[in-house]
Amino acid sequence: MASTQPLKIGIIGAGIMGRAHAGFLAREEQTELAAVADPYTTALAEDAGVPHFTDHRQLLRMEKLDAVIVANPNAFHVSTAVDCLDAGVPVLLEKPAAASYAEAADLVAAAGRSSTPLLVGHHRRHHPAVRAARRLIGDGGLGRIVAVNGMWLTKKADSYFDQVWRREPGAGVMLINLVHDLDLIRHLCGEIVSIQARTSNSVRGFDVEDTAGVVFETESGALGSFIASDAATAPWGWDQATEDDPTYPYNPTSFCYSIAGTEASLSFPQLGRYYHEGPSDWTRPLSLRFEAKEAGDSYTNQLRHFAAVIRREAAPAVTAADAARTLAVVEAAARAAAEGCTVRVADVLGG
Repeated sequence: MASTQPLKIGIIGAGIMGRAHAGFLAREEQTELAAVADPYTTALAEDAGVPHFTDHRQLLRMEKLDAVIVANPNAFHVSTAVDCLDAGVPVLLEKPAAASYAEAADLVAAAGRSSTPLLVGHHRRHHPAVRAARRLIGDGGLGRIVAVNGMWLTKKADSYFDQVWRREPGAGVMLINLVHDLDLIRHLCGEIVSIQARTSNSVRGFDVEDTAGVVFETESGALGSFIASDAATAPWGWDQATEDDPTYPYNPTSFCYSIAGTEASLSFPQLGRYYHEGPSDWTRPLSLRFEAKEAGDSYTNQLRHFAAVIRREAAPAVTAADAARTLAVVEAAARAAAEGCTVRVADVLGG
């Protein structure tokens, strides 16, 4: 495959994320939209001037198709991704990789049997601030991680829930939104081994939660907490803090994570590192240094990485097995909320 030719990439699922991915493809010289598959709407294909299919398997039979992006409803992620692997078409699968850990395990097995690459779209891992924070933590810049705190608080428009699947099991703020943050906590601070949780659907009354809170422990012994809600008027969360997506108003004073270590602490995404110069104790003033990071955004970096994966120049940064581990953490949180107890992630992985 000549690296100078744009990669022809199809999109399966023409909803919010499908349209977003079409925009990302259009702004990159090395990629172009080849076709769209969606059983309910032809609008995206018509707007882009590309072929439309009601069945994604028809799209997969196209000639000169280099890869696909799967952005259909969560319940169809695994079956669609498996169809892509069976057809030998590299796939970028939107998160969550599956609606449950059991489904994710099926995807892991299918990916293991296939030589076709699969990248899971935990796009935030590709953000420059995440890369810089991971380097800093990995190099011991914070010492031993002691505590992690995070928030994702915003108010989704009522129209967001016009699609029925967003109001039913398989959706909810934990599986659609908190999954991102728990994935990043794993990525930055190490594996989560146990979790407690509470959820509430009191604002909208849907069959899925609109608010969730979790308390967790990592394998190194660090403790963490996180609160998430899609029904709150608030500035705290990834979307407002990172300027990653121009759809959401940027708030430069907002933050989403605080990571505290024995030698220093880090505010994220500002990358403000708080530390003592000389002896360290609570009576001494803290110094503040802002760590450097590269320019760019998550989606552009993810798409460029996917292009390298398609061309077999790189291995997927987020594999099916990695994404399944994040789903196991989310499922452990859901069990903890339902049962009112602490759930070990190992129990989900072994179940």
